[in-house]
Amino acid sequence: MTGQAEPRGVSEPLFYEPGARWRTVAFGPVFCTVALIVELATGPVVHWVALPVLAIVLAGFAYLMVTAARRHVSVELTRTGLRQGTEELEVGEIEAVLPPAMDSWDEPQRWESARVLGELANVPRGRTAIGLRLRGGTFVRAWAKDADRLRVRLGELVGA
Repeated sequence: MTGQAEPRGVSEPLFYEPGARWRTVAFGPVFCTVALIVELATGPVVHWVALPVLAIVLAGFAYLMVTAARRHVSVELTRTGLRQGTEELEVGEIEAVLPPAMDSWDEPQRWESARVLGELANVPRGRTAIGLRLRGGTFVRAWAKDADRLRVRLGELVGA
């Protein structure tokens, strides 16, 4: 560490997707609270123990899922690097951002079967692949929910 401050804008995210939102953890307890209110208003049987236990279990599972998604399915692009899940790639390594795949192409492009960034077996569900050519001619697939915006941001950095 040099002790000098980084220039403004170097580490600020140009693009960010968290992978999952923390509010998801609250869905189970909210539904259990609604069920408790309905039981109190409509019937003689109220599940005083079962509903709170179920709320805690649902919140616990949701917490695990959100934590995993934020670690493995988040995307962050800064001026110096692209982080896809647990893998980081320097922007300087990217030679070209390739055009999106078209259904009208007779054969798939080389990048469409390339390795997926983020140490994943495939592009995560709900995300769209973006082809990248790295220095040395290697192809990889980046991905994001808002793939068009990530493609534009990457193009701005690579073209600069």
